[in-house]
Amino acid sequence: MKRLLALAALVTAAPLLAAQPIEGRWMTAEKDAVITIDDCGSSLCGKITRFLVPPPQGADQRDVNNSNASLRNRKLLGMPVLTGFSKDDDVWRGQIYDPKSGKTYRSIVRRKSANQLEVKGCIGPFCQTQVWTKAR
Repeated sequence: MKRLLALAALVTAAPLLAAQPIEGRWMTAEKDAVITIDDCGSSLCGKITRFLVPPPQGADQRDVNNSNASLRNRKLLGMPVLTGFSKDDDVWRGQIYDPKSGKTYRSIVRRKSANQLEVKGCIGPFCQTQVWTKAR
């Protein structure tokens, strides 16, 4: 009987370890943009879909800080900043691009609650964490 109860506890606990969905519209921690996360082929990606604070060159702002000179002419609006995200146990893993620095980092994202998304950008073992909130 104890084994049966232990097995039942493991089976019911397993879904809690699964990554919670991260799709939707999210306001960045700096409250300057809305990122929409959705399917992009075989993975998830997040694109800048709205500026809440206009960038220096307005809605037509280009990716001027990109370390790849051939990408500096692309518009920020509509550009993917989260790419290649796939489930890994209770988190999503992929890459995050920071248009302000022009750098791409390893990223880990997880749903903290219905209205909060924890977004980490990492270099090696060091990560910086932001909390994004559900956009209206």
